[in-house]
Parts: sequence; structure tokens; C-alpha cells
Amino acid sequence: MPETRQSSPTPSTPILQGGAWLPHGYRLAPHSHVQGQLVYAAAGALATVTQRGTWVAPANRVTWTPPRFAHSHRFYGETDVRLVVVPLDLCAQLVDHPSVFAVSPLLREALLALTDRPERRPGAHRRLLTVIVDELADSAEQFLHLPEPGDDRLRAATALLYEDPGLPVTLAGLGRTVGASERTLSRLFHTELGMSFHRWRTTLRIHHALVHLADGRSVTETAVTCGWSNPSSFIDAFTEVIGQTPGRYQADLRKGR
Repeated sequence: MPETRQSSPTPSTPILQGGAWLPHGYRLAPHSHVQGQLVYAAAGALATVTQRGTWVAPANRVTWTPPRFAHSHRFYGETDVRLVVVPLDLCAQLVDHPSVFAVSPLLREALLALTDRPERRPGAHRRLLTVIVDELADSAEQFLHLPEPGDDRLRAATALLYEDPGLPVTLAGLGRTVGASERTLSRLFHTELGMSFHRWRTTLRIHHALVHLADGRSVTETAVTCGWSNPSSFIDAFTEVIGQTPGRYQADLRKGR
């Protein structure tokens, strides 16, 4: 582990382990690791993209990428990012696919300590990492994953919504656009993506809302842009998925900076 945190890495010299402050929009190109990796945004938010889909993590979530999974990252808002390498012998205790987990107070402090402090006693970092893995092994995966579709019709439908998550279109309307019936699209959402159209679109909108809030947009503007009919329904949906109101989330971002 590095003894000091990097303050301004460039895309050509990405951080491999430790921590750094990254500017809004910073990207890490697709890559993979022979070991596992945890990425935690202590402030800001990040998106992890793999062939299996997209995972988004605000400051109360941590992303997990198993060994040899090609992935890329993008960071939103001024992000205090912490990267932790997980050795192969500990990876088996975690799920074998990319995921997002909730960050408990204990897990947060352990991640910060592991990425801030030099190792003062032999084996101290390993012991702390074991605590982190134990915490994650007992945590439930979080509802912030958008799987990648395989069917051409479903891919075309989701592409329209990725381009404009606030698009006021029904499932039947999407079907007419991509050449599939409403029933067929509904079935594809369940069989290929493991969720209903409503749940998939809500997750997509939450992804975009996290980005807009990190970029400093107001709650009302974010709600309208992402397709909610009013701020109250947006606040309810955001709180249910993220675990805090959008206003509190934005306040925590400012506090982190």
C-alpha cells in the first residue's frame, strides 16, 4: 500500500492501490486485474462498467470486481476514491461477479484506514483487509446494477432510454419503435435482465440522478431531467434505493469536499 495518497493522477498513470482525489468526469479505460479490487468513493460517485452491465456506487456503497473481469470506471463530482487490492486467497469469500455493497460505519473506517495509513506493524494491512472482506461477505448486494441485454430488440429499447432516461415512453411505445410487442419486451426484461421494465428504468434514472446531483444540479432539476413527474416521487424513489434523501446525499458530497 502506498504511504501517501496521490493528489492528481492522470489517465496515463492511474492509481492501482491507495487513494486520490479525482476530478468530475475522470475515466479509467477498460482493464483487468489478476487479483480482486474494491473501489470506494468516500466522496463523489463512480460507475463501473463490464460486459455484464453497469454498477453505480455513491458514497455509501463500494464496488467489487473479481479477478480478470475487464472493467472501466468513471467518476462523478470531485471524488475521493479509495482502491484496495484483494489477494486471490481472500477473493473466494466474496461473490464471483462484479457487484455493489452497502458500506457500514465499520467498513467505511476500515477502508479509509487501509488507504490512508502506512503499515506500521508487519501484517497490519492484511489483518485490516480480512476485516473488510468479513464485512462484505455478510453484506447483501445492492440494487444499483443495470445488466447488459443480449437480444437486439431489447438492446435497441434500452439504448433509447440510456440516451434519454427521462423519455416519457411506455413499454408498448418502446415496442412499436423497436419492432416488438409489449408482451415480448416485458418477457425479455424479466428473462434477460432479471427485473421488470419499471424497475430497470427506475435504476437507470437513479444512476443518472446520482451523476446530476454530484454535478451540482438541484433536486428539482434532477427530478425533471431524469423523468419523474414531481420532486416528491423522485425523493421517495431515490431514498428507497440509496438509503438517504437526494438532499442529504448532496449535502454529504459537499461535506466530503
